[in-house]
Amino acid sequence: MHHSFVRVNLNLLKQAAIFQDLDEGELARVSEVCREQKFAVGQHVFKEGEPGNRLFIISAGEVRISRTIPGSGEEALAVLKPGACFGEMAIFDRSERSTDAIANTSCTLITIARSDFELLLDFNRDIAYKVLWSVVRLLSARLRVTNDNLRSFLAMSMF
Repeated sequence: MHHSFVRVNLNLLKQAAIFQDLDEGELARVSEVCREQKFAVGQHVFKEGEPGNRLFIISAGEVRISRTIPGSGEEALAVLKPGACFGEMAIFDRSERSTDAIANTSCTLITIARSDFELLLDFNRDIAYKVLWSVVRLLSARLRVTNDNLRSFLAMSMF
């Protein structure tokens, strides 16, 4: 797979939740490990069950996050627009992809490989600190939503 080095728009990086606390200089550091990938409409960015070893930020176009329901086909969960970051959690927990990501239109994605990302964090303590705090906040927010959903589900199932 061809990954070209690319001059990345720092404002685009700043839109990603995990990079929102970084200053200009730190964003420039992150941009050094960014690659660019283009996908044609309908092409898979990744498939459910694959090892997750890179994160993506949409530079142009749209990406559909979906899963395949046995017997009934694809269920779209979200359509992401430019500036959206996805696939980032797998970088931290080395998990498999939990969904499919499909190019909804032809699109250009900025991508960072886990190995590059880990090196970046190893050598830049300030970046590591800020990024990891952002991840903690993201996970807490997602967990709270899950808990709320679970609570209302349990409340309903009592009757």
